[in-house]
Amino acid sequence: MTARPSSASASSASTSSALPYGSWPSPITADQVAAGTHSVDGARFVGDEIWWLERMPAEGGRAAVRRAADDAPETLLPAPWNVGSRVHEYGGRSWTADETGCLWFVEKSDQRIWEWRADGEARPLTPADQGMRFVEPTAVTLPGVGAVLIAVRETHTGSRVPMRDIVAVPRDGSGAEDPAAIRSLVSGSGFLAYPRLSPDGTRLAWIAWDHPDMPWDATTLRVGAVVDGRVASWDVVAGADGGVSVLQPEWVTPPGGDTASAEVLFTADVSGRWNLYRSGNRHTGDRDTAPTIVAEFDADTGGPLWSLGTQWYRPLPDDRIVAVTVDGTDELVVIESDGTIRPVPSALSSRIQFHDVRGARVLLTGAGPTSYGGLWMLDLDEPEPRPRLVRGNVDEDPDPSWLPPARAITVAGPHGDVHAFVYPPTHPDVEGPAGELPPYLVLVHGGPTGHVGGEASPTVAFFTSRGIGVLDVNYGGSTGYGRTYRERLRGQWGIVDRDDVVAAASGIADAGIADPARLAIRGGSAGGWTVLCALTSSDRFAAGISRYGVADLRALAADTHDFEARYLDGLVGPLPEADDVYTSRSPLSHLDRFTTPMLIEQGMDDLVVPPSQSEAVRDALAARGIAHAYLAFEGEGHGFRRAETLRTSLEAELSFLGQVLGFDPPGVPVLPLHTGY
Repeated sequence: MTARPSSASASSASTSSALPYGSWPSPITADQVAAGTHSVDGARFVGDEIWWLERMPAEGGRAAVRRAADDAPETLLPAPWNVGSRVHEYGGRSWTADETGCLWFVEKSDQRIWEWRADGEARPLTPADQGMRFVEPTAVTLPGVGAVLIAVRETHTGSRVPMRDIVAVPRDGSGAEDPAAIRSLVSGSGFLAYPRLSPDGTRLAWIAWDHPDMPWDATTLRVGAVVDGRVASWDVVAGADGGVSVLQPEWVTPPGGDTASAEVLFTADVSGRWNLYRSGNRHTGDRDTAPTIVAEFDADTGGPLWSLGTQWYRPLPDDRIVAVTVDGTDELVVIESDGTIRPVPSALSSRIQFHDVRGARVLLTGAGPTSYGGLWMLDLDEPEPRPRLVRGNVDEDPDPSWLPPARAITVAGPHGDVHAFVYPPTHPDVEGPAGELPPYLVLVHGGPTGHVGGEASPTVAFFTSRGIGVLDVNYGGSTGYGRTYRERLRGQWGIVDRDDVVAAASGIADAGIADPARLAIRGGSAGGWTVLCALTSSDRFAAGISRYGVADLRALAADTHDFEARYLDGLVGPLPEADDVYTSRSPLSHLDRFTTPMLIEQGMDDLVVPPSQSEAVRDALAARGIAHAYLAFEGEGHGFRRAETLRTSLEAELSFLGQVLGFDPPGVPVLPLHTGY
């Protein structure tokens, strides 16, 4: 095993006592992690203020728009309003606002777009009971039409496959009563994203793709002429030959140029890494203008488009571009107008995304080795620009002495190198017994097309502060290491991911970092699938935690929603041709291999991985007399949001690990384990 340079260093005081690993006292409680973690996502400059979207675990997990006030953040959108789109089930950017403080948002309960003003009055802009969902609303003036919100619409009519188009929603409210008042600008693709109207209102840019591709497989950038409020014709600007993922178009007008000369920036993985390109001005009629690269990195300015509207760069008014580049960890850079690339010193190393720009000021979210992350403002005109925290994801970051240093490692696996981050047990006053190795919890991210970075995490610190190490694995199929690494999983889901997490766990055991007899594995959704595959094909792990994990590929293919309905074509193989593979690779096809104690957690309102999958795993464990616990959370979907759920889940996981791995965690209720029904 070879280790890369550490991405963080934690200050540590001299230890004064030795206690068994897993039993260390910690001030980081499950209540603090659950109720105190209010993730921030999305932000805008509004007048002289900054507004943002914040998750409220103590209020049932609803998402509310808030703004900075003198003493504490002020909630603009009171309960029971809950901002959130269900387009693709994962949603995305669900609100916007103008300079006057007029707010437009998608209400999660009815999926209508609502307008809210500072007087507290709200009115709908889209109709009820029409099966419509919206995402990425943007306030524009459409020539010949007037003031509208351009958005992606998903219309459900009772069939499994909804219809999607890009629409203009009148801001006068007429669309609330008359669905025909909502103008369809363009359709004709299975999926659409990033509707961007040119500065002069005459052209629309957007991203499109169709099954069986996912947006990280192949998409096209289209630019169409807008005539009489509709796209009359369009050209494919990038991605026409397939096999390229094109994302995030943004219009830019060269300094001194008029709006008709605007060009489109976009990111595409032509080279195997997402890099920035410029379209050229095709408005002149020169349709042979080829896109040119803006800046080339051996890193990614782009990522998996699970959440619509995600932004990995933003153009500035003076022809500069601020961007993130990802090669395992994130780095902020500024691309000057002459092409010079300037790194921006930052404490951020993971999950950097951009949200708004005003002049040289940039709003972004992200986390780092010594910060749980949140919303930051960066002023690039400062002599030494550095992001300043506007609103953290937690009420208060912990003392750095409690934060484990995140160390990037590379482990040799059967399919090639495997990338991961090691978080050792960390406590300012306690150490483990001499000669004893700590237990480790191996984390498997979801997706499986996803990525984790070396960052401070309340959940990780909850375990490491108690003497349990954490290994966070970017198995083959993860983003952040280029297309070749990402496509290692094609046709091999359940094999490469399984082998990679086993190799990473074996690597830290062989290196004397972890106790080889006390390794546990935890993952949710696709990560839960990898947990089950590892437990039914390897004896590497002594315990497993599956959170709403996939257990039966055939059932997933039959039950899952449209966005992922053909995802398995690339991960496993197309049906019905690969039916035997679906059956043989599913953990539930091998009930005799369930021999490892497990904790299973499931949201009962999950539409992505239905509860039936977790219940089948529970029944298999019970039938074989294997110690297990099954926690079913009412009112939770695919991912947990409520403070009570988060607290219960963390405490249950700690108690479960203690019982199975042989330590006594203080201060948490004992989770009853069962060996039968």
